[in-house]
Amino acid sequence: MVRPRSGGAPGNPGQSGLPLGEGGSLVLSGGGDGSDGLDALLAASARGEPAAFAELFDATSRRIYGLVLRIVGDPGFAEEIVQETYLQIWDRADGFDRSQGSALGWMLTIAHRRAVDRVRSESAARRRDLRDAAMHRDGERDVAEEVVSTVDAERRSLDVRKCIDGLTGKQREAIELAYFDGRTYSQVAEHVGAALPTVKSRIRDGLRNLKICLGGVGA
Repeated sequence: MVRPRSGGAPGNPGQSGLPLGEGGSLVLSGGGDGSDGLDALLAASARGEPAAFAELFDATSRRIYGLVLRIVGDPGFAEEIVQETYLQIWDRADGFDRSQGSALGWMLTIAHRRAVDRVRSESAARRRDLRDAAMHRDGERDVAEEVVSTVDAERRSLDVRKCIDGLTGKQREAIELAYFDGRTYSQVAEHVGAALPTVKSRIRDGLRNLKICLGGVGA
C-alpha cells in the first residue's frame, strides 16, 4: 500500500500501491471515471488516501501507458515510465490546480514529459556510443596508416633501424609500440603512462624525423 504523504515518496514501485504482477510488471486497468471523479480522486490522493490513489490508478493507467508506449515504442521502457509517473503523481498530487485543467490532463502531461525525456536520454546515449566507436576506429587507422606508409617497405633494413635508433627514447618507444606491437594511440598512452595528446605528439614528431632520415619530405 501507499505510505501516508507525511512519509514522502515510496522507496520503490512495490511500496507505492501500484499493482504489480509476476516479475514486477504493472497490472494495468482501464477506468471510466469522469473528469469530476478523477479530480476528486486526485484531491484525495493529495490528502494521503491510499485507496483513492489505487482507484485513480485503476481509472487511468491504460490511458497513461498507451500514451507513453506511443512515444517510447518499447513496452519495457513504457512500464518503467508509467511507474515513475505514478510515483510522481502521488508525490505531487497536492500541486494539481483544477482551475488549470483536468486531473487526467495533468497526469498525461507528467507522463508525456517523462517519456520524451527518456527518448532524448536514450538517443543521446546511442550517439555517444557511436561517436566513441568511431573515434576508436579512427585511432586504429591513424596508427596503421601513418606508420605503415612511413616504414613498412623498409622496416627490416639497417637504414630504418638506424633512423629509429636516432629518435628520442620516448619517440622510439611510442612508434615501436604503435607499429611493431600494433597498438592504438590509446593503448600506447596507457602502456607508457602518458596523456593521449602527448603520445600523439611523440608519434607525429618521430614520424617526421623518420621521413627526414629516410630521405622523405619533412612536414
